[in-house]
Amino acid sequence: MFEQILDLPAHPLLVHAAVVLIPLLALLASAYGLIPRIRAATGWAVAALAVAAPASAAAAYLSGTAFYDSLFARGVPPGELGERVVTHANLGSPTLFAALGLGLSAGVLLYAVARGPRVLSLIFTVTTVLAGLVALFLTVRAGHTGATAVWGR
Repeated sequence: MFEQILDLPAHPLLVHAAVVLIPLLALLASAYGLIPRIRAATGWAVAALAVAAPASAAAAYLSGTAFYDSLFARGVPPGELGERVVTHANLGSPTLFAALGLGLSAGVLLYAVARGPRVLSLIFTVTTVLAGLVALFLTVRAGHTGATAVWGR
């Protein structure tokens, strides 16, 4: 299911959604928590991204696993290319879990702002900002190692 889209490898196509949506969620959810006056205008977008960003990370992870398995069915090639691909592949799970954590934290932040006590909103603002920083770092790192694996620079 996650191997091809219109006879093209799915991973290079699907990964771009994660590369856009995860940082967008990190930035918008952090702003939502830190800047109360924008909450009315951005709450719907944070809610949508809290679902879409982890879903895109899952699609990127699953398509990456399928792509890796199809490319290296006989084992990882020796040398620099193999090392670059393995480095990139090893960032898939942490990036997925960071995106899931960020989505969950953003969702709880939305609930805390709407219904919880102020201290809960404060706690989940801090949690969301920290989860956003981790997700941003891992997304950039995974993207960079993937580009390096493809382009060799």
